[in-house]
Amino acid sequence: MKLTTLKTTLLAATIALTFSSMARAAEEVEVLHWWTAGGEAKALGVLKEDLNKQGITWKDMPVAGGGGTAAMTVLRARVQAKNAPTAVQMLGFDIQDWAKEDATANLDSLATEEGWDKVVPEALQKFSKYDGHWIAAPVNVHSTNWVWANKKVLEDSGVTEPPKDWDGFIAALDKVKAKGFIPLAHGGQPWQDATLFDSVVIATGGPEFYKKAMIDLDKEALGSDTMKQVFDRMKQLRGYVDDNFSGRDWNLSSALVIEGKAGFQIMGDWAKGEFINAGKKPDVDFLCFRTPGTQGSVTFNSDQFVMFNVGEDRQKAQLAMAKAVMSPTFQSAFNVVKGSVPARTDVPNDAFDDCGKKGMQELAEASKAGTLMGSMAHGHAAPASVKNAVYDVVTKHFNGNVPSEDAVKELVNAVEGAK
Repeated sequence: MKLTTLKTTLLAATIALTFSSMARAAEEVEVLHWWTAGGEAKALGVLKEDLNKQGITWKDMPVAGGGGTAAMTVLRARVQAKNAPTAVQMLGFDIQDWAKEDATANLDSLATEEGWDKVVPEALQKFSKYDGHWIAAPVNVHSTNWVWANKKVLEDSGVTEPPKDWDGFIAALDKVKAKGFIPLAHGGQPWQDATLFDSVVIATGGPEFYKKAMIDLDKEALGSDTMKQVFDRMKQLRGYVDDNFSGRDWNLSSALVIEGKAGFQIMGDWAKGEFINAGKKPDVDFLCFRTPGTQGSVTFNSDQFVMFNVGEDRQKAQLAMAKAVMSPTFQSAFNVVKGSVPARTDVPNDAFDDCGKKGMQELAEASKAGTLMGSMAHGHAAPASVKNAVYDVVTKHFNGNVPSEDAVKELVNAVEGAK
């Protein structure tokens, strides 16, 4: 073979290989997420299979320890190199921070075609959109103002029905305590203390007060007599936890309720997975209901797949992924396993258990009523700097001898300093 012919052949092969690689890249989605084990990974299989049927392969970008500093460092390097992954699992204000850097894709055409504005609650759209444009596909809604209760413990303690208000809740805790059970299973970690705090703020001041204090960060609301009562009630709850609560993981607190050692736990709906995995059934072995005094309100966090700016050759696969994430089939399959509820309000509830059905109904009702609100404790009410400042004040008060009036002053100063 002549040298010129050989060079031409090699050049043609190189070009073909290059275009082949480009085609493979175009038919692939690279996804940074931390759902790599258990039921969540299994549920993601539904999404992967959907894309595979369309000729799109799924490439996992593994994340050690969730969406922490290491993951974000890798992401930033990729974005700066103009080689961003197709999609990244994110929560809350992190989504907005990346959008401000002009790093996210525009999904408006797909969102309009699929009618997302009509089915995704407005409170979620606050994070799914930036400057009025869709940039992310929400996967789920975790609501955080749930109480999980052992039905037999309540019956043995003379608690015949879930308490409806604060005084009823305290009376029920007293009855459980009198029978020798742990009244309130709780883990003494800052985020868990803050989860209690979210519910107590609503139970004490109502949803409008919660919005003013936790979302609007209104100085008058933060420093009010109502907020003092919130801290007084937090101290009340402190009297119902056991001596070994400090540092305990949330799932170990759930285990106390599951095993019949404790009566109640205030925790997000991910706790349901612990009960289900233990073979327990809702309304038979355990009860799920809103923290007394918060009925009609739902505090939430939401996992979303943020779509990043990618080349034109990768956009078709990216849009296919966003569409698949938002499909009712995937939303149902994933959230049945996750314990959360779908991010769209038109998904059939047939596959969900009683707690899931209740969660879906209450989410839709709260969305219509304007009482679906981001959780401060879980980074959906205010940016991380404010959230961490609230953590410090709440945990210091809950675990120490800080008077409630002093905690109120510290809360005002901490929030003002963190804005």
